[in-house]
Amino acid sequence: MIAFRRFSTILLLVLAYTSIQAQSGISVSPPRNYFTVAAGQSESKKILVSNPSKTTRLDLAVSLNDWNYDSYGSNLIHDAGTLPNSCANWISILPQSYFSLAPGETHEMELIVSPPPTISDPIPVHTAMLYITQINPEDAVNEHGANIKVSVRTGIKIYQRYPGARLPQLEIDNFSYSDTKDLLLEFTNNGNIWADGTLNCELINQETGAKTQLSDAVFYTIPNDSRKIIIALPDDLAPGKYIATAILNYGDDATIKMAELSFSHE
Repeated sequence: MIAFRRFSTILLLVLAYTSIQAQSGISVSPPRNYFTVAAGQSESKKILVSNPSKTTRLDLAVSLNDWNYDSYGSNLIHDAGTLPNSCANWISILPQSYFSLAPGETHEMELIVSPPPTISDPIPVHTAMLYITQINPEDAVNEHGANIKVSVRTGIKIYQRYPGARLPQLEIDNFSYSDTKDLLLEFTNNGNIWADGTLNCELINQETGAKTQLSDAVFYTIPNDSRKIIIALPDDLAPGKYIATAILNYGDDATIKMAELSFSHE
C-alpha cells in the first residue's frame, strides 16, 4: 500500500542568481529579467550582450516570442502576442533591434516594459522571450564532412507582475511510485508570483534503516503551472519497502513543502 502525506513549514535562505553564458557563442547577463510595473507605467532594465569569440564578428538581430512551460518544465515557444499571459507587445528595445559585435566586444541593451493604461487583467504574471540571433552565418563542416552554414541564438526570459504583495504558493497534488519504477511528484503553483526552487528527495529502507540521497532537481514555475517531476531511482536500489521524503524549496523566503511516500520496490 502506498501512503502519502503532506507537510508545510518556513525556513530562511538566501538565493543567489548568476549570469550564464550560452555555449553557442553569445554571452548574456542576466538571462532572466523580472519587472514589477503597474498598468500605465514603465520600467526599464539593462542587458549586456557580449561576443566571447577572439576572431568572429557577430551581426545580431533581436526578436520577441511568447513562451510557457509544459507539465515537465520544458519550454514551449509561440508566436509573440498569442498567449493570454503575453507581455511581448508591451516591450520596447533600445537603442535598436540590430547591432554588431566585434570579437570581445560588449553591447548594452535596454528593455522597457509598459503595460497599457486601460488594461483590466486578472493574470498575475506575464511573460515573453527575447531572442538574440546571429544573422551572418559562419561556414562549418558537419560530422559527415559536408559544408554547412551555422548561426547562433540565445534567449532571455522576461517576467512582469503588477505591484502588490508577493504570495508564492506551491501545493503538492500527488506523490507516487510509477509503473516505470521511478517516483513521480506532482504539484501546482497556486500563488500570484513565479516560484523557482529545488526538489530534494531521500529514501529510507524500512528494513535496514539505510538512507539514500537522490539527485536534486531544479524547477521553475509561473502561476497556474501544474508540474510533474520524475525522480529516478538508482539502478542498484535493493528490493524492499521504503519511505521517500520529498521537499520542495522555493521562493525568496525559502518556503518548503514536504511529501512522504511509503512504497515497495521490486
